[in-house]
Amino acid sequence: MPMTMSQKILAAHAGVESVEAGQLILCSLDRIHGNDITSPVAIREFKKMGFDKVANPENVTLIMDHFVPNKDIKAAQQCKCCRDFAGEQSLESFYDVGRMGIEHALIPEEGLVVTGDVAIGADSHTCTYGALGAFSTGVGSTDMAFGMATGKAWFKVPSALKFVLTGQLPPYVSGKDLILHIIGMIGVDGARYKSMEFTGPGAGSLSMPDRLTVCNMAIEAGAKNGIFEVDDVTLAYERDHAKRALRVFKADEDAAYDETYTIDLSALRPTVAFPHLPENTRTVEEAGNIPIDQVVIGSCTNGLFKDMEEAAGILRGRKVAKNVRAIIIPATQDIYLQCLEAGFIRDFIEAGCVVSTPTCGPCLGGYMGILAEGERCVSTTNRNFVGRMGHVDSEVYLASPATAAASAVMGRIASAQEVMK
Repeated sequence: MPMTMSQKILAAHAGVESVEAGQLILCSLDRIHGNDITSPVAIREFKKMGFDKVANPENVTLIMDHFVPNKDIKAAQQCKCCRDFAGEQSLESFYDVGRMGIEHALIPEEGLVVTGDVAIGADSHTCTYGALGAFSTGVGSTDMAFGMATGKAWFKVPSALKFVLTGQLPPYVSGKDLILHIIGMIGVDGARYKSMEFTGPGAGSLSMPDRLTVCNMAIEAGAKNGIFEVDDVTLAYERDHAKRALRVFKADEDAAYDETYTIDLSALRPTVAFPHLPENTRTVEEAGNIPIDQVVIGSCTNGLFKDMEEAAGILRGRKVAKNVRAIIIPATQDIYLQCLEAGFIRDFIEAGCVVSTPTCGPCLGGYMGILAEGERCVSTTNRNFVGRMGHVDSEVYLASPATAAASAVMGRIASAQEVMK
């Protein structure tokens, strides 16, 4: 039976020759992870189920990234719960203050998920690792608990949408603009419980950070997962990061797809998602005069070194507009160090930005960048729902690092081309 990339990976992990869309299967897991918000719930469920030992401690990862360093007593208690459990279970992959990073940047960086894996995480943006040619998806904390206890998880096999990419991205256009364009095209439920599979000659021109961004936001189209065809870019990244042998799965030529879309990357333009849905997209040229109060550059979507480099290139030698607060968040400690060595931290601070330790804080309206009533933020994060970053009457505009940096300088939504001309 012809299968897509995702279906082949799932079949191999279920120990069967083939699977089909809609089929329920039990798969072995290569990685189970949670953060400081979701893990305590999973730990409580794990214990309520009567388990006292994790099935495969080497496959379980806990990353403290949402409210660390702890913002209040509750956050401290959450992290202590995870810290104690990691000690009880002898978990090697426990990442705390000083070692941690934003989970969906840190896990690929550390080689904890590799090509051909099946990974689940108690966080919706676990779909990020499809950029590596893995099947990864977000689950609830109860599923995480079951995965820790048994090393397995149940899946309903998804059908798939195929995205054939051609051409190459223009200057100051990135993977963030691509995925915003796609979500604007198909809607926030356009890929509901489907696999978004990316292929074509244009896919090969995308960097790994661009691919990670695209797969990260597959969930914003309702997808079960996003996944890129494995190529030389994938393998080069894995040579530097992978800690285990790779298993490469390619879709069959006659695999069935619900829809096939062809996208010319060279035709894309800087794109912004207006409030209050990621599908509410416009190009920057169509945005009009939208003054802003805050810019956030970072998150699991756009906190990688390439993102920092793009932002620094625009902010260097310029100043953030007088009435704008600009917050820069490198996604991991290693990325922070790379930024320091490259001189980006000086560029950011001299431009009038604040640079934070890795955290998810502002993305979910937790801390480090809460919006007041009536305020607007251009953010490289992945969601702009009502009240996402603070007051229910605030607004979040999703954009690429280049567009966000340019907007910080201009004090309104602006393109990098406008600032750099």
